[in-house]
Amino acid sequence: MRTLEEVFQALFLLIITNLIFVNNFPHLMKAISLLVLINIISLLLLTACARSQIKNSDTMKYNKLTTEEEKVIINKGTEAPFTGKYYKFDGQGTYSCKRCDAPLYRSEDKFDARCGWPSFDDEIKDAVKKVTDADGMRTEIMCAKCGAHLGHVFYGEDFTSKNTRHCVNSISLNFVSEDEAIKTDRAIFAGGCFWGTEFYFQKAEGVISTEVGYIGGQKEHPTYEEVCSGQTGHAEAVRVIFDPSKTTFEKLARLFFEIHDPTTQNRQGPDVGKQYRSAVFYLNDEQKEITNKLINLLNEKGFKVVTEVSKSCSFWVAENYHQDYYEHKGSRPYCHFYTKRF
Repeated sequence: MRTLEEVFQALFLLIITNLIFVNNFPHLMKAISLLVLINIISLLLLTACARSQIKNSDTMKYNKLTTEEEKVIINKGTEAPFTGKYYKFDGQGTYSCKRCDAPLYRSEDKFDARCGWPSFDDEIKDAVKKVTDADGMRTEIMCAKCGAHLGHVFYGEDFTSKNTRHCVNSISLNFVSEDEAIKTDRAIFAGGCFWGTEFYFQKAEGVISTEVGYIGGQKEHPTYEEVCSGQTGHAEAVRVIFDPSKTTFEKLARLFFEIHDPTTQNRQGPDVGKQYRSAVFYLNDEQKEITNKLINLLNEKGFKVVTEVSKSCSFWVAENYHQDYYEHKGSRPYCHFYTKRF
């Protein structure tokens, strides 16, 4: 779909081209007549395109804002300190964008910086966009979905261990309590290189988000290089957040056993090492029972499953460049393939 600006640029170029043609070849009446007909058709098509663009723009599902809300959210203003409704608010739930309702922050990441505005030391994954402010000094934060102005982010102030402060205008936010929010569940799977494992889970129905990281080792805050050395004992894993009203742990576990080879010890394809082992890190007894049931089913089918079933422990989020790896690269896994086993 062309933008409105592109439509008018195309019309302008069309008119200039026609004028040049007429000036240089005034005697070619048949050609000019044909050109006029083509112009009329082109104009009708471009006008329809422009109308479609305008219609699409008008029907964007943004919430209606008050004049005061527009001053901050659209025109990048700042509400007066100590006046926002969420400055001293301590409810449990999720803070969302006032303009488009996209989830932005969790209540557990909110803290009191005594600055006059709500403060958060972390955001929901991929929810907030950071750009250099117009003053060239600060970093503006915006809703990644609709571009609504939220406030600014600051680093190095030592308020919390994350050393980050999202200073947000209350007027840019809505709040959804835990009782109102969609109930979610989690699962953690290790099946070789976490890039490939994540690729398939991201496409599964009912999955809300994924995050790759390290689990099952001895060292705290391990780096990718340390895990690859095989000395920390960690496995490359994927933490899956899913909507239990749309899928189940069992469906995801079945998918897990079909997107990697659960019969190879500490190896998936060309990737060899303990960090590439097959494992399910269960979060409750139900997940443990389901995993063991599926392993028994596979064994009965003749598969010699070596998948470990371990209780969940500390999950260390991997470096940013590992997150959504194949989505950013635009390719497919080299050592993970779907194979129906159930």
